[in-house]
Amino acid sequence: MRFSNAIVRIPGANFAQGLTTSGMQSPSVPRALEQHSAYCRALTEAGLKVTVMPADEEYPDGTFVEDTFIIAERVAIATRPGAMTRRGEVASVASAMSQFRRDVEQIVPPGTVDGGDVCQVGDHFLIGLSARTNEAGAGQLAATLARHHYTSSTIEIRGQSSLLHLKSGITYLGDRLFVVAPGFPPIAGFADYDRIEVAPIEAYAANGVRINDKVFIAAGFPKLAATLANLGYRTCVLDTSEFAKMDGGLSCLSLRF
Repeated sequence: MRFSNAIVRIPGANFAQGLTTSGMQSPSVPRALEQHSAYCRALTEAGLKVTVMPADEEYPDGTFVEDTFIIAERVAIATRPGAMTRRGEVASVASAMSQFRRDVEQIVPPGTVDGGDVCQVGDHFLIGLSARTNEAGAGQLAATLARHHYTSSTIEIRGQSSLLHLKSGITYLGDRLFVVAPGFPPIAGFADYDRIEVAPIEAYAANGVRINDKVFIAAGFPKLAATLANLGYRTCVLDTSEFAKMDGGLSCLSLRF
């Protein structure tokens, strides 16, 4: 899939007050802003038109816009985030999305879905059952996708404490190839796809994103970078250290379509 647009939101001054399970020190907001600007430049250089939403300090986690929407060629779905403090983020992103998509589906109570729990593999969607995405939400999402002629399946990750979201541990690169975190569970129906399992010390690098002809990966993980280079992929290495402190990664920072 080739992308032509992205939506991002600038981190707010209270970014460090967001939700996190990382146990790391608080992020530097000035450094997060620098890293976010570099990320936006990289999206532009990859050929995307970037819509930049202003910071909203009512929602310190709001820079992680991926959790608010699931966007495919035939459907756009507004989520209902699993964290109550994040549910208000959806409305403003929906407003930004309205210039691109008029018809938007919606996850409704009691369902919860975070976009970070959804990985698209061609016309199939992997849906992670996590602390943020429940069975009711996954069922609604599957039914909505089916109406638009997509298939889906669920992956249970609630027993894996290292994975906040499904995409914390998996990236689909296209070409029948996944990058996965150490010990990531088998994916039913995809046994014939290849997997690059990152080294335990590079587990964070399992969250990346393929954007057109480039693979965005986090800085500081030379083994994965070398593996991708040896396979012929063009990589874009970006520092996301301040976002890692808030459980975020490269895919979390944008909606791409």
